[in-house]
Amino acid sequence: MVEDILRELQARSTSFRGLKANVRFAMEDDAVVRVDARETPVAIRREEDVSKNGAAEDADCTIRISAENLKKLMDGRLNPMLAFTMGKLKVDGSMGVAMKLAQLLDE
Repeated sequence: MVEDILRELQARSTSFRGLKANVRFAMEDDAVVRVDARETPVAIRREEDVSKNGAAEDADCTIRISAENLKKLMDGRLNPMLAFTMGKLKVDGSMGVAMKLAQLLDE
């Protein structure tokens, strides 16, 4: 499922240009997908082992969510605010970046 999410995010990469931030999606089994919209073109890649190289520190925002719920979020079947209030989505870092990302995913 993580590979499906990665492909879908890459297909939407142009919509992330206005984000101008570095966001990590941290999922179960230490799967991490990074969207770096500070680069042109937007870089979207999977990180294999961020715990050893400390890559989490340079993210503006880390979204902790299960792969299943992230897929639902991207498909429009899960409201980001509802997911946050129900604890299905946790935000570390900039809440402003997270809110802007939610708007972009909703388009």
